[in-house]
Amino acid sequence: MSNVNLTPDYLFEVSWEVCNKVGGIHTVIASKAHTVKSEMGDKYITIGPDFSFDAANPEFNEDQTLLAAWRETLYNQGVRVRIGRWAIDGSPIAILIDFKSFIREKDNILKQLWESYHVDSLSGQWDYVEPVLFGHAAGVVIASFAETFCQHSDKIVAHFHEWMAAAGSLYLRDNAPYVATVFSTHATVMGRCIAGNRLPLYNDLHKFNADELARQFNVMAKHSLEKSAATYADAFLTVSDITANECRYLLGREVTRITPNGFENGFVPAEDKLAEVRATSRRKMLDVARATWGYNFAENTLIVGTSGRYEFHNKGIDVFLESLKQLATSNIDRDVLAVIAVPAGNLGAREDLAQHLADANNAIDPAEKRYLTHYLESPAWDQVSQSIEGSILSTTASRVKVLFVPTYLNGNDGIFNLPYYDMLAGVDLTIFASYYEPWGYTPLESVAYGVPTVTTTLAGFGMWVAKQANHNGVDIVRRDDYNTREVVLQITDIIKRYMDMSDEALAEARKAAAEISATALWKRLFKEYKQAYEEAIDNSVSRTNRVLIDGGGRAEQINFVRQQLTSNRPSWHRLMVEKGIPERLKPLEELSRNLWWCWTVAARDLFESVDEELWVKVDRNPIALLDKLSASRCEELCADKDFLKRMDAVYKEFTEYMAEKPSPEHAKVAYFSMEYGLHSSLKIYSGGLGILAGDYLKEASDRNVPMVAVGLLYRYGYFTQRLSAQGAQEATYEAQNFFKLPISPVRDEFGNWVTTQVALPGRTLSARVWKCQVGRTDLFLLDADYEANLEEDRQVTYYLYGGDWENRLKQEILLGVGGIRALVKMGIKQEVYHCNEGHAAFIGVERIRNLIAKKHLSFSEAMEVIRSSSLFTTHTPVPAGHDAFPESMIRQYMSHYPDVLGITWDQFINLGKTNPNDPNEKFSMSVLACNLSQEVNGVSWLHGEVSKDILGNMWPGYFKNELHIGYVTNGVHFPTWVASNLRRLYAKYFGDAFSGHTYNIPEWQNVHKIDDKELWAERMFLKERLIKTIRKRYSDPTQVRLQSPRQMVQVTESIKPDVLTIGFARRFATYKRAYLLFTNLERLSALVNNKERPVQFIFAGKAHPNDKPGQDLIKRIVEVSAMPEFVGKIVFLQNYDMELARRMVQGVDVWLNTPTRPLEASGTSGEKCVMNGVMQFSVLDGWWVEGYREGAGWMLPMERSYADQRFQDELDAEMIYNTIEEQIVPLYYDRAEDGVPHRWVNAVKKCVADIASNFTTNRMLIDYEERFYNKLAARKGLMLDNNYLMARQIAAWKRKVSAAWDNVNIIDVKRAEIESEAIYVGKKYHFELTIDLAGLAKEDIGAELVVATQIEAGQAANVVETRRLHVIAEEGNTVTLALDYAPEHTGMFDVALRVFPTNDKLEHRMDFALVKWA
Repeated sequence: MSNVNLTPDYLFEVSWEVCNKVGGIHTVIASKAHTVKSEMGDKYITIGPDFSFDAANPEFNEDQTLLAAWRETLYNQGVRVRIGRWAIDGSPIAILIDFKSFIREKDNILKQLWESYHVDSLSGQWDYVEPVLFGHAAGVVIASFAETFCQHSDKIVAHFHEWMAAAGSLYLRDNAPYVATVFSTHATVMGRCIAGNRLPLYNDLHKFNADELARQFNVMAKHSLEKSAATYADAFLTVSDITANECRYLLGREVTRITPNGFENGFVPAEDKLAEVRATSRRKMLDVARATWGYNFAENTLIVGTSGRYEFHNKGIDVFLESLKQLATSNIDRDVLAVIAVPAGNLGAREDLAQHLADANNAIDPAEKRYLTHYLESPAWDQVSQSIEGSILSTTASRVKVLFVPTYLNGNDGIFNLPYYDMLAGVDLTIFASYYEPWGYTPLESVAYGVPTVTTTLAGFGMWVAKQANHNGVDIVRRDDYNTREVVLQITDIIKRYMDMSDEALAEARKAAAEISATALWKRLFKEYKQAYEEAIDNSVSRTNRVLIDGGGRAEQINFVRQQLTSNRPSWHRLMVEKGIPERLKPLEELSRNLWWCWTVAARDLFESVDEELWVKVDRNPIALLDKLSASRCEELCADKDFLKRMDAVYKEFTEYMAEKPSPEHAKVAYFSMEYGLHSSLKIYSGGLGILAGDYLKEASDRNVPMVAVGLLYRYGYFTQRLSAQGAQEATYEAQNFFKLPISPVRDEFGNWVTTQVALPGRTLSARVWKCQVGRTDLFLLDADYEANLEEDRQVTYYLYGGDWENRLKQEILLGVGGIRALVKMGIKQEVYHCNEGHAAFIGVERIRNLIAKKHLSFSEAMEVIRSSSLFTTHTPVPAGHDAFPESMIRQYMSHYPDVLGITWDQFINLGKTNPNDPNEKFSMSVLACNLSQEVNGVSWLHGEVSKDILGNMWPGYFKNELHIGYVTNGVHFPTWVASNLRRLYAKYFGDAFSGHTYNIPEWQNVHKIDDKELWAERMFLKERLIKTIRKRYSDPTQVRLQSPRQMVQVTESIKPDVLTIGFARRFATYKRAYLLFTNLERLSALVNNKERPVQFIFAGKAHPNDKPGQDLIKRIVEVSAMPEFVGKIVFLQNYDMELARRMVQGVDVWLNTPTRPLEASGTSGEKCVMNGVMQFSVLDGWWVEGYREGAGWMLPMERSYADQRFQDELDAEMIYNTIEEQIVPLYYDRAEDGVPHRWVNAVKKCVADIASNFTTNRMLIDYEERFYNKLAARKGLMLDNNYLMARQIAAWKRKVSAAWDNVNIIDVKRAEIESEAIYVGKKYHFELTIDLAGLAKEDIGAELVVATQIEAGQAANVVETRRLHVIAEEGNTVTLALDYAPEHTGMFDVALRVFPTNDKLEHRMDFALVKWA
């Protein structure tokens, strides 16, 4: 080594685990960072991958001012990074790289690795490719930094950890050779494989052919990259002699230096505090053991333990258990408690144990395993459990007893409720009998806490300790491939030795252990790294023939901003075992698990009568109600004959309802939606789309349509809204306890939880399948939040519409692809697949893949089959509302699909584009859904027309009013939304009008037979209930934040049931125009403060957390409502959900709806109102275009008066004030002597009879069946016949026509002289076309005259008729078609001749929309 100062000026440390806790390397770098930072300051920079999507990385505090100009330079080069501080002790600079931007360069990067270093990437899957891209990107970033900030004389070291970062060192060798590279392997790829496959790693190490084994284990790519990095790095490091030996034989290179892992002991309490923690922990462990084992452990019980990752063989857990069995058969005179704390698949804390620990009077369940503290997810497959079962350790006679703790000890596990380190402090001896442990932090942590430990010669820590002069606190057991029995006996003897120790001797052992830990601190061990870095720089100088001259670098002043540490959100997984209720009340349990109860009046009333106060307290969740029901109340109910009679009647109604078989005339439907609004307790909905989907499932149940539905089960769902006193919206997310919801795991025939998997880049996303019973309709929900997934992937189903676009794409892949796979796994086959909005459009792609794989169809053939049974419903009235993703993102997640579909990437990506030639067009889920669906519909007549405008570009040869896009106007589920008192009243007069499978709409006219006074009384009851709800909310500080207690009193006193009440509740988006009412506060004040005829306004609704304008609207309303003249006259109710919606749509007098035309696709809140006798005042938009009846509501006209929206808003506001003042208020306050507003009540009756009857989901589902489902099911049947013959024929015909189409030419055109002569009604005019068929048959080609009203500049064509031309001559490969056209109407028209392919087997022209114009 030269005499020049070789201390690095800059050090980059690169790892997959920087700001990304995966395993031990994270601990190594994070604990070392404080020491390095203290020596190098901000010239020490860490680099890791950027995995933050919908949630912030709790380990990373971004600082957008840090190196901002350079970051911008990187962006311009296509490299996306975030720069900030790693939130650990020392707060080093961290650069997180979004390496996915390099996906498009993947092939070139892998090619360069092969050509330069013979890295064999051929077998590498995504779990290899992603780290390669990350490493490569890290190299690019380091080279750019060095070029930008470093002087020629600066000594720069880049340290790469493990093969996941190795590509960076090879990149720098080629592109920035002056940077010294260091490569550390903590455990070789092949070492892990050999040990993991139970081959004798150590004795036969010299015999292995690593390359051959790598191919055998399919890890050649990773091994090859690791080997090249080790070969070409300027310094090659490893953490122990064990791994150095692996490298010698498996990588063929001697390591430059062994750098033992150190740690920082700042987390260890002071001695007096540690003694206190130790005593508490020891007492807790003994209490738990006494409780579960029913055995009185002595106070001097020896507590031994093991912990760490659940690797049964490699971590020596198997040997530890065998040692305990050996010990148990010995003649011992002291109790031994063995604690095995290794996280495993568990379903939460044992409830009997938790309850007993809380109250010793609660008995331990004898059926539970005594050694378990938590429920195992799969006990039959658990190795620890299987080792204990049937052995002496499972008996009560043994003095050696085990506590198996299969959960993370985070201080809130439900049993110990202590953090891991506190538990560790209470143990007398830890045992880590490792077989494969390159280092081993768990024994190091043990000695740091003064707990003596046992390790082996096959652990890096063990070999390091063996070199220390004194290691009295650590026993090192010799272990090899074949001496397992000897190890068992040695460990047994060590435990016996500690059993015989006096308190003084144990204290000495603790002291010795703690002293060993002091020698492992980074301040002592970092010198090994420093020497390695100097060697690397020296080697790099030799490699590049550079001369180093010491010199000062350029001083750079940067203002570094520290951000506050953020805490990661706990993610609990707990099985709550329900409290048993008496057998006589068991029907209540069954009823609570099926949502049928929530739309059945008798069932709702039954649950409410169980305990009215508790019913409200548990938010009307019957599962929670029964769980919290006291034993005494259960006894009272069992003795209440009236209650039991009502329960039996409801249960009988339910069982009869469920027993009814569906009629075979109904098509079997699979329905896919991103959200479902079924009940307020099941938070998997946000607004209208979800409520509509929930209502639809309920109606499918009532009509007994054989429908299944698929959605996602969100851990946090949509947000809970709280408002500050000033009206600022605060969004909080509350985790749902799935075991308190009306859902249950779906099990296969073997009792295993059904799961579905989808591929993500480099990994697999798995989702559990839950079932929610919606009456007779099964809703299957996919849940990714469990242990099988990486933490980032568990977040896929955290939030509804949460996170960025990449997370949205993952959700939609899971819903579409995973949803179909779940149905296939459960053996569910439906006839029609209904995609509710574009979110689920991937169902078509996955169904095509299945047909190709299982039925060996071609892509085009499979597509015909899938289209024939697919319906796409769009709810979005604006182009920007349709989900669309960049092609690069689709490629990143779906690049494997074209190969399995047998098509090119361009063909695949064009399925989601309207313009295949535009490389910048995003991949639209709605376009994909249209291309893969035979039928498409909007959700109202007007929205159907708007959808033709939005989606019409997909079929450029056809005009808006020719398109196949239809509509079914949304409805609402009558039993869910009509108030119970009104439903009883209607039943009294309507008879069976709404109780059968098909509502008898004419019977609804019987509402006119109801006495005005009777109907008004029921309306006033609902209004008074709403007012009570408002007063209760405003009296509860947890529900409403006010500026003063006086404001609360003013509101509760001012809001009154006898005042005309107008409601406005919906999602607060700007197009909903909630602000219109507040454009003239003086006029509004006059309305609400009129002493004789006052008006009060009730507002509610949420704005999306990212919708600042929507939140500002809410804030403005709250501000106005706090003004003295409006307090108690204008009220905003926070946290709008289904329960509050029910109260509002039933309790107000008028429902106000003011959307920007034509942006209301349907708008079902008004439909809910009219069935409750609440009249609608709305813009003629959405459903109200069809629903409005004069004398049964009010409207603002559909047509716009101004193009400028500000002017239109001003006009509409004036019309709202005028209508309220001149029409609504006088009608409401026109009272007869009996106090009843008879004219108002008559309008209510007309509203119910003429409007409400036509806007139910009953009518809506019938429409879907008649317009779409039945014909789709029939067409699918045709497609399946004769081994898909029709699909094959259509696909072959389309291929034939497509191949010839470019050569189909219009040779001659003869038109009537329409431009030079007058055209008369009834007179015939001749049109003729001669076409070169390009090898096609004359039956393959059609032609028609298209007649449109006069087309003005900039306007779309309005086609009024088309007339087909007929073949009049055929010669060779040409055909002549002609038409004698006689106009039937006068006016100005434009005409054109259109040529198109024709086939009787096509359902409609848009199915194959090739067009040529003559």
